[in-house]
Parts: sequence; C-alpha cells; structure tokens
Amino acid sequence: MNSAEEVIVADLDYIVEKAGDELTRLAGKSVLITGGAGFLGYYLVQSVLHWNRRVSAEKKIRITVFDNYIRGRAGWIEAFGDSGALRLVQHDVARPLPEDVDDFQFIIHAASIASPTFYRRHPIETMDANVYGLRYLLDYCLRQKECGRAVEGFLFFSSSEIYGDPTPGNIPTPETYPGNVSCTGPRACYDESKRFGETLCVNFARVHGLPVRIVRPFNNYGPGLRLDDKRVIPDFARDVLNGDDIVIHSDGSPRRTFCYIADAVTGYYKALVNGRDGRAYNIGTDCPEISVAELAEKIGCLAAELFGYAGGIVHKGSRDSDYLTDNPQRRCPDITRARTELGYSPGIGLDEGLRRSLLWYAGNFKAEAI
Repeated sequence: MNSAEEVIVADLDYIVEKAGDELTRLAGKSVLITGGAGFLGYYLVQSVLHWNRRVSAEKKIRITVFDNYIRGRAGWIEAFGDSGALRLVQHDVARPLPEDVDDFQFIIHAASIASPTFYRRHPIETMDANVYGLRYLLDYCLRQKECGRAVEGFLFFSSSEIYGDPTPGNIPTPETYPGNVSCTGPRACYDESKRFGETLCVNFARVHGLPVRIVRPFNNYGPGLRLDDKRVIPDFARDVLNGDDIVIHSDGSPRRTFCYIADAVTGYYKALVNGRDGRAYNIGTDCPEISVAELAEKIGCLAAELFGYAGGIVHKGSRDSDYLTDNPQRRCPDITRARTELGYSPGIGLDEGLRRSLLWYAGNFKAEAI
C-alpha cells in the first residue's frame, strides 16, 4: 500500500473478512447509524457498502445515517449521496425522531462529539446527544417491540473515558472497574453523560427486554479521523505533513494503547450482533502501551521513511488552559470479555496502523473536510 486509496480498499477488505459473519446477519435488514458522518461512521458506513457490492440485491444492507453536521458536512459521505442502500438525513438526535422514521432492525448510536477540545466547546450538545438522543432511540425500540416490529440489535457508543484516571491496580482496565471520574471538571460533559447513557441502556435491557449492547472505545485512530480533530495522532500527522516539528503539549509521559479503526469496527459489528443484552465491552487493543513521547518518535520515524520528514520533537504548553485537566495518565483496556464473548481479535499492529494512517492523511491533506 502506497496511497490513501489503497489503504481504504485494504481496510475495507479486512473488515469484511473479519466481520463477515456479522455482516451476513444484517443481510436484507435496515440499519440506522446516528452520527454516521463522523470518524466512526467513516468505516461503519463504507464497510457495509463494500460488503453490499459482493451480494445480490435482496441481501444488501440498507443504511440510514442521521447526523446534524455540527462540525460541517463530511465530503466523503456527500460523495455517496442518497442512492442505493444509503440514505442521508440531516437530523439532531437530541430532538424527537422524524415522524416518518423507517422500521429499523438494527441501530448504532454513535452521535456524540468525542474530541475533548470540541466537546468542551459544545458541552450541552454533547450531553444532549448522549442522554436525550439515546432516550429517544430507546423509546423507539420499545414502541417497535410493542407493535411487533422488534429491533434485533441496538449498540450504544460509550467511551473509555467513563473510567476516568484508573488506579495503577486497574491497568489493564476491566469492564468491572467503576471509574475514577470528576463529575464537574471540563471533561465531565462527555464522561458523565456516557456513564448515564450506560445506565439507561442497562435498565432498558433489564426492564423491557431490549437487545441493547454497549461498547467502550479505547483510543481508536486511522482513516476518517480529521486532521483538525485536536487528538494526538492527527495533531502529530498535521505537524509532519506541514514539515514542522512534532509538538507535544505535555511532558510526554501519559501512556496509551492505540487501536486501528479497521480492527475497532470489526469489534463494533461483533458487539452489535453477538453482544449480550445490557453488557458493556471494551473495544481496543491491550498492547503495546506506549508514552506520548514514544508515539511522537514512532510517527517521526515513519514519516521520515515515507515522506523524507526531517523535523524534530518539541514540548510546548497548550494555549488551552484545560488541555490537560483530568487527562488520564494511563489508558489500557482489558479486552478479555470481547475476545471470549464476541470473538474479537485485533490484528493490525501499531506500526502498520500508523503507516496506513499517515498515507491516508497524506492523500487527504488538501481536502476541505476529511
């Protein structure tokens, strides 16, 4: 792979192979993806369209995307338009569902700002998507069940942020860890609304018997994650593609594991179809856990091999006074539950994932919206 286009094709082939059984379970069904024009939607949507090209008309999966485009209209999804098996609807999930809403057999609720920089700019909208938006969708599922048109699977995107800053004894972090989270800090709009969202999901599953599953993403990265997202990997990629030094806005000591998006998406489809009702699953990778400083070195070395990059690494404080407030020192998941219950097995290592990401960013560097 030497281009962004080749990366996308390879990734979509990989997802379709790894999640083939799950996508087959969706054959001929209607799927709603809220927030489908965002980072996670990039491959959640395209992998289904890629799978559809291989099957007969009656087996195609029909996708409807709801998105309010709070961060602008994504060029990639506009290119598909309203055609064939994809329908685009501009809708804010924090408002009641449209009256003419279709019958959906599967629902993926991924509508929430996930970048700390941007959810702190839009705290109310972030909470509304994770609370009111979720409640509207769960109420829809309940109405469908009462009308004999039961939803077969519902997936709520929570976050590894619900753990806050885990104690050393809870690294790797299992789903049973209750969290060490501020309810009033600058990240609380996201963290606490995700936690409350999980509580809604668990109780709708228990009280009403709805097939609700929860995923907690751990540091997903790769194609679809915009260069202006203000998270660490796109920040470093922007630096190298601009020919600037890589800037670290901390001492570089926080440690993370990073999960390539093609692996993560296979986990999400497995959780949607195979997950247990009212159950949460960590979706990420448990190794390697590296520091931000080590990540910068890796990206610098890969950029040198790919593009002849010759910049260095500098430490510079952020202009954002809340940039590091409540920032976890370590983030590493225990993925035993996802491995054993879902058959989830990430296979794209960090070096390869970063290489693919840099190639994709290079190919999309001049795009107005990535």
